[in-house]
This record gives sequence, C-alpha cells and structure tokens, in this order.
Amino acid sequence: MKLTPLLTALVFAAAASTAPAFAAAPLAGTNAPGFQRIMLGDFEVTALSDGTVDLPFDKLLHEPADTTKKALARNFQSVPTEASVNGFLINTGGKLILVDTGAGSLFGPTLGKLVANLKASGYQPEQVDEIYLTHLHPDHVGGLAANSAIVFPNAVVRADQRDTDFWLSQANLDKAPADNKGFFQGAIASLSPYAAVQHLKPFSGDTELAPGVRATSSYGHTPGHTIYTVESKGKKLVLIGDLIHVAAVQFDHPEVTIGFDSDSKNAYASRTKVFQAVAKDGTLIGASHLSFPGLGHIRAAGKSYQWVPVAYSQLR
Repeated sequence: MKLTPLLTALVFAAAASTAPAFAAAPLAGTNAPGFQRIMLGDFEVTALSDGTVDLPFDKLLHEPADTTKKALARNFQSVPTEASVNGFLINTGGKLILVDTGAGSLFGPTLGKLVANLKASGYQPEQVDEIYLTHLHPDHVGGLAANSAIVFPNAVVRADQRDTDFWLSQANLDKAPADNKGFFQGAIASLSPYAAVQHLKPFSGDTELAPGVRATSSYGHTPGHTIYTVESKGKKLVLIGDLIHVAAVQFDHPEVTIGFDSDSKNAYASRTKVFQAVAKDGTLIGASHLSFPGLGHIRAAGKSYQWVPVAYSQLR
C-alpha cells in the first residue's frame, strides 16, 4: 500500500506517542567538581573553587549604594551579590604549593569546598608541601584546620610577618570591636595547630619562597597582604589575592575600596600599582574573588581597566 503524506505523518505520530520519554529523566542537580588547570611553562597550576558566597556589596563598597546597584545591574547582577572564593595549587615538579585554603567551616555551607575539589583534581591534602597565604582573613585560612585538627599534615604555612603579628595577637582580639573579633578568632583557630608543631613560618616583605615563586608585599587590604608571582620558562602568573572583590565596580572605578580593607588608602595604591604593571606586560593573573576560575588578563582603558578571562582552550 502506498502511503499518502497524511497517512505517513499519522504513522510517525503514533510511533512517537509510544516511544519512551527520555526527557522525563530526573534533574541531575549537581555541577562538575570545581577545578580548572593551566600549564605555566613547566608548572601545572590548578584553580580550586571553595564555593561562592552572597555579599551585600552595596553596603560594603565605599561608594553610594545606588551607584553600586546600577553598576551591578549593568552586569546582570543584583544584591546580595555572588562572590567566588578561589585558591590555587601549584605543582612545580619539585613542590606542591597551595595559595590560600578557602573558608573551611568559617563562612557557612556555601563555602568550604576547596579540599574536596583538591581531591577531585587528583591530589590529596597530605601531598601539599607548602601553603602560602595572601592574608589571614577567614575565607583564606579557614581551610587549614577542621575541628582544631590540621588538614594539611605535611605542609609548612607561610605568611607575611605583619599579618601574623596582627591577626594572631590576643591583645588585638581583646580590643577589637565585637563585629571584627571573628576575623581574629578565625585566624587564631586556623593557624594555631600549625604553630604548635612549628609548621608556621612567617616571612618578612618581598621574598623568594621557592624556585619560581616569589612573594611581594601589597599591603593595605590587611597589614601584611601579599601577592605571589609564579614563573616558569618565561611564563608568569600573578596571584593577586584580595586586590579586587567586585569586577562590576572596581575595574571601572579602581578607586572604590571596600569595608574589609584595613587601610583603604594603601589598598587602593596597591591595586593601582599591580594593575598598571600587569596591564602593561600582559601578565596572567589569578584573583581570589573573581568568578571561578578567576584566571585572566587585565587591559588598561584610560583610568579604568577591563577584565579578559582566560581562553577556554588554555584550560585543561
């Protein structure tokens, strides 16, 4: 029998009505583990997500709240605003170095994922040889300890002496305002287990900490805030810590500081100095609070800057 076009359509419709509905599968509900890798010369660098946290940047940034909200809206964001918390794992071939450890349990359930993502990336906490801290705020040190126990048992922890002197001081904790005491308590709880076994070794100012990894003072956000330059085979990455928090605002207006800064004037000066340098030579940067993986380049645009995320093909 010859099928007419109408009959053919009816046959296919009937067949489709009896086919299994694969689209009715339950929602998966989870994302892939939060890690991304790049090669930097002979070094392997793995960006590790600790998660994200919603923050009231309209109240935290030192500019009118409406100005912040408008800038966020232009970038399809609102308040509170999601901020990433990123760490970076550097395999030099001779050492495994972690820069910042995330928040651990100090910031609630949306953070504290760095160790799980480190494991998912193929490494174990006991393999980490050294930990370099950009500064001692809770979202950078909280992952060091869990229930007062060391998470990275073989790691030596390094941070600028100015930050350890300030944040680990009981006297400073005692005289701090009530809403700031948590910063001191988080640092003390996180680093004390390492200090107890002589695994906390502060440094002073600009220092080469390992072959190809150099600490550079970038004070202002905290008394000892530090950036780290990683270099191999002529390729360079600068891990800038908390020189920037809100891309939608602070690239256009780098003069806007944030309530987390210990010294706003010096925080702005440090941001300007580093941004000018990396924009001039095109250096790759890694940022603690830009959208994961926080890797990209900064391009100068008059007195402002533009963020150019790393190309997907560079990630592994």
